[in-house]
Amino acid sequence: MIWLTLIVVLAAIGIGLYLRDQERTIELQPTVQPASTPAPTAAEEPAVTPEPTAPDYDDPNSWAYFALGEDRGADVFIICPTVDTRSERNSFDLNDKLKGKFVSALDMEKGIFEDAGRLYSPYYRQMSINAYRQPDADRAEAKAVAYGDVSAAFRWYLDHENGGRPLILAGFSQGGEMCLELLKEYFGETEEGSALRDRLISVYALGWTVTEEMTRAYPQIVPAQGETDLGTVVSFDCEDGTLADTIIIPAGVKALSINPLNWKTDGTPADRSENLGAVMATGAEPIPALCGAYIGSRGELVVTDVTPADYPPVLDIFPEGAYHLYDYMFFFMNLKENVADRVAAWSAQHTPPGRLPRSNHGASCLWARRAIISPCPISTRNPACM
Repeated sequence: MIWLTLIVVLAAIGIGLYLRDQERTIELQPTVQPASTPAPTAAEEPAVTPEPTAPDYDDPNSWAYFALGEDRGADVFIICPTVDTRSERNSFDLNDKLKGKFVSALDMEKGIFEDAGRLYSPYYRQMSINAYRQPDADRAEAKAVAYGDVSAAFRWYLDHENGGRPLILAGFSQGGEMCLELLKEYFGETEEGSALRDRLISVYALGWTVTEEMTRAYPQIVPAQGETDLGTVVSFDCEDGTLADTIIIPAGVKALSINPLNWKTDGTPADRSENLGAVMATGAEPIPALCGAYIGSRGELVVTDVTPADYPPVLDIFPEGAYHLYDYMFFFMNLKENVADRVAAWSAQHTPPGRLPRSNHGASCLWARRAIISPCPISTRNPACM
């Protein structure tokens, strides 16, 4: 019995000494990554998403257009559509290549508005195409970042450049949505809002939707009813007449749209002969009588005389039959004429624009330039124009 007890004690001591030695061995051994996951070297460090720093609108490099064009007394604040097809949510990296896409997309629209006066357009951390595929909460966060920049740029413009001048807000797709957000924030029932409404020639929120609910919540959002009413919103989104749901006009939503051919808000059809010319690429010649249009039951602008085979949606966030990418292209010359008509109507009711007070900031003379970075002309098949 004594021998048995002694054997057990010695065995316990031996196990304890063995475990102590093993612990020392483990402590002395260098840490080694498993062969399947080698330790990253400095050159192999994973890419880090740039910090979401807001643009500084005191910096000329934060503007795609700054006082661009001839000074005719009015200004156009134009907001770029979606050109970021790569970022997960927002354009936190506003690099030269992406800025080039901003300028190219704006150059496509510019011809509609350039005869009105000086053009201003900020670079901003816009929502990427991918943001539109995300859940509503994530999409709302992305929109808040994008609009925060647009609002900051507009505030800077008002404080330093506007000087009491008449104004057009313009944008396509995401740019159109941003225009409506500016109306909500700046054009309400305040002293500044009242003054801005008096100077507002029109809002071209093309490729976006105005609803009855929106107008009740924000009375300053007034849908256009004709071709020369002032301070109103021109909006429509093009389809082939077979759809019931898109991200622009979701199912169950009724859009308050206007037909850019006959300037009617009901279903009165406009024949293709009323189309002064479509422009399908930057600098291209107008194509007269390409298509007609009428307002459909959902408030969509139904485009006739063309087919989805000729004008596909391009982006997978749109169904077949959505002509969203071509919203302003189809009616380019009619929109251009309408801008001139509305400017003339505003001028007839106010002091001629050329006699309005000019900005005393003095920066326009120094900054009147266009940022030309990596030009990449937009075509009808380029998805970077939503």
